[in-house]
Amino acid sequence: MTEFWLISAPGDKTCQQTFDKLNDVLHHQNNLSTNWKFAVPDLKVGTLDQLVGLSDDLGKLDVYVEQVSRKIALYLGEVLEDQRDKLAENLLANGVDLVTYLTRFQWDMAKYPIKQSLRNIADIISKQVGQIETDLKSKSAAYNNLKGNLQSLEKKQVGSLVTRNLGELVKKEHFVLDSEYLVTLLVIIPKAVLQDWWDKYEKLTAMVVPRSSQLVTQDSENALVTVTLFRKVVDEFKHHAREHKFIVRDFTYNEEELAAGKNEITKLATDKKKQFGPLVRWLKVNFSEGFTAWVHVKALRVFVESVLRYGLPVNFQAMLLQPNKKSTKRLREVLSQLYLHLDNSALQSAHDNVDIPGLVFGQAEYYPYVYYKINIDMIDLPGKI
Repeated sequence: MTEFWLISAPGDKTCQQTFDKLNDVLHHQNNLSTNWKFAVPDLKVGTLDQLVGLSDDLGKLDVYVEQVSRKIALYLGEVLEDQRDKLAENLLANGVDLVTYLTRFQWDMAKYPIKQSLRNIADIISKQVGQIETDLKSKSAAYNNLKGNLQSLEKKQVGSLVTRNLGELVKKEHFVLDSEYLVTLLVIIPKAVLQDWWDKYEKLTAMVVPRSSQLVTQDSENALVTVTLFRKVVDEFKHHAREHKFIVRDFTYNEEELAAGKNEITKLATDKKKQFGPLVRWLKVNFSEGFTAWVHVKALRVFVESVLRYGLPVNFQAMLLQPNKKSTKRLREVLSQLYLHLDNSALQSAHDNVDIPGLVFGQAEYYPYVYYKINIDMIDLPGKI
């Protein structure tokens, strides 16, 4: 299960008792979930008005930071190509797997100083992730452009004789070169009419050099042949060739251009290899940055909502639950029973859209306790750049 529930409840005599009570009911008595304490530091509260305004903004920031993290994970999968099966092991947060980071979460005091106001911390995260998204767009555009150009050239090296690059297949001796009057053409012949070609090519127009046609190569559907003729009858020859389903390819033998084409593929392939390593490293580092920022946003949200819901002085315990398979419905019921005393009108309030401080208006999911879902499956869930 990659789904976690981040909840909070008011502190009993001690916050440890709050956790022990939940863990006893959910884990020991009913075996519905695995549970951890979720460490939220002593953040600056500010005023009630500030908290209400921040609550809505944090909801938007939550969605945004998650989306950017998923974009990075998705793109890393694309970049890894045939090594995509190694994606999971490359998606780490602060050097550990996502479950470990989440279940052992510790606030990063260096990045997000708790002496700052909640609004400032949210702004720090927003700017940080905004810059990551901007860099991702530019880096992915550059790499995709390089990759696309390479694939385009590589496609021309394979495939049907009708469309592929013929430079790899022909040799200098197939052509009459440097002649003022004569020219050698390359013609694609469907195999079904290959005999027709041998019987008719000398008579398609006047001025075709007798016995000048050579078979260069063939694939499963077509044959590639040469024919030499006078330059002045080329257009007429092409016209009559089309009538017989013979396809004259536009091709001029130029050794320098052929070498340049090969060099271009080699250069693009080399450039792609050079960029691959640094790009993968950047994606791994910034996935970690994005994911850890996202969990910090969740911590901010649970703090703000807990203060709005349970009041001052700040006294609540945040807890992380990992529901056992097929236990979510029962888990929800037991939690509602456990915390029903916090708000007897919870279900009615949600139904009537009563404006509860800290509750997004019309929000579908409202429970007597503060609740946020965290899905850390970064591989199978969609995301687009």
